[in-house]
Amino acid sequence: MEWIFWIILPLAGLFLGWTIRWLYARFQLTASEQRAERVKQDAIKEAEARKKEILFEAKEQIIRERNQQERETRERRVELQRYERRVLQKEETIDKKTAQIEKTEQVLAERERSFKTRDEALNKEEERYRAELERISGLSAAEAKALIIKDLENEAKHDAQSLINKIEQEANLAGEKKARDILVTTIQRLATEVTGDVTVTTVNLPNDEMKGRIIGREGRNIRTLETLTGVDIIIDDTPEAVVISCFDPVRREIAKISLERLITDGRIHPARIEEIVTKVSKDISQKIFEEGEKVLFDLGIHNISQDAIRALGRLYFRSSYGQNVLYHSKEVAIIAGILAAEIGCNRDLAKRAALLHDVGKGVESDSDLNHAEIGMEMVRKMGEDARIINAVGSHHNDIEPSCVESVLVQIADAISAARPGARRETLDNYIKRLENLENIATGFIGVDKAFAIQAGRELRILVNNDSISEDQSKDLAKQIAKKIESDLRYPGRIKVTIIREIRIVEYAR
Repeated sequence: MEWIFWIILPLAGLFLGWTIRWLYARFQLTASEQRAERVKQDAIKEAEARKKEILFEAKEQIIRERNQQERETRERRVELQRYERRVLQKEETIDKKTAQIEKTEQVLAERERSFKTRDEALNKEEERYRAELERISGLSAAEAKALIIKDLENEAKHDAQSLINKIEQEANLAGEKKARDILVTTIQRLATEVTGDVTVTTVNLPNDEMKGRIIGREGRNIRTLETLTGVDIIIDDTPEAVVISCFDPVRREIAKISLERLITDGRIHPARIEEIVTKVSKDISQKIFEEGEKVLFDLGIHNISQDAIRALGRLYFRSSYGQNVLYHSKEVAIIAGILAAEIGCNRDLAKRAALLHDVGKGVESDSDLNHAEIGMEMVRKMGEDARIINAVGSHHNDIEPSCVESVLVQIADAISAARPGARRETLDNYIKRLENLENIATGFIGVDKAFAIQAGRELRILVNNDSISEDQSKDLAKQIAKKIESDLRYPGRIKVTIIREIRIVEYAR
């Protein structure tokens, strides 16, 4: 029986536990349902409160919008009333102006009728006066008009020419000062380039190591060379080359030859430099004398002092626009001799004066005189003829020529300097430039002939006397000069000369 007890007891415990659990679950379910009901009631109450609040806010919004609309409506109504008042005022103003314009139109119409009547009367009077004037003067209206226009035109041309003459006089008064200012400015700007072309010589080196040997220890070699020759030796970054700069062409030539001999010899030190410079100076001095004697021998000129021979020889190392000055002097002497022989003057004196005309360029002098004045003083000390002294001093018109030989020297100097090829201008370019000058002149109405003379430095124009007056000649010269300036490129300046002459021809039969 005991085992039945042990079987029933667990079963009873299980049943009791299940019953308790079921009761607890039932209680929990009831409590949850009650809680849910409370939550539901709270939610309903909250929703009701929220609903009332939303309805209240909606009513307030509706009231605010209604008030805003009423305010805007009132403002629009006020603006509309103001606009209506402005429109009424403008309509009243327009009506007043319309009435005033109508009155003005009536007045203007009356005035127009009055003016028309008066104009008709004036036209009749004008016709009567014109007929009377034509009867008195014997000229028609068109002829009188043409006469008045011609008088006005002549008066205007006269006034214009007077103004031009006045301006030219003022320009001539101020021209010299302005020219000096321009010349000084030009020299200042171009001095470096110009002097570089005529005062600089380049010496080629076998290698760049030679530059260090030329400079020497602490620069003693280059300092010695510069001191003995009187030049500036420039050693820069140019590969295998040094530059010798000096205004004296003879000193520059001595320095060049000395440096070339030192480079060839290889022994470069102060003692050797002094020895080479002394020897080269003697050689150059001898060459100067030989060149002077050679020119005198070629021209057959004798009895000239050694100072003059050396001065002539120094011209061998000078050039002007690429033209060797010694050869130029020799050429001038030959031309002057030919001209003198042709016209029957003293041929020997003309040749001698022409050879010495540029001798002042070869004289070593620190004077501020130009080469013509220096040469004139030199030939005076040499005891030359007064005509030669005058020819040397006047070949650039520094003084007035006093004899025919002086004029011949001027002519020969101009021929030698201006001939084609003498000064870096090819013959083709020379001829083309002269043709262009003549074509520009002949392109103007009234020009009969045009001649380019003085190597293109002067344009001489012959005009038709019947079609070109004196005043028109001045204007034509200015027009041709402006045309040349705009169309051509040329060195220096070109003189435009217009020749107008009256030729009267009669035949005696």
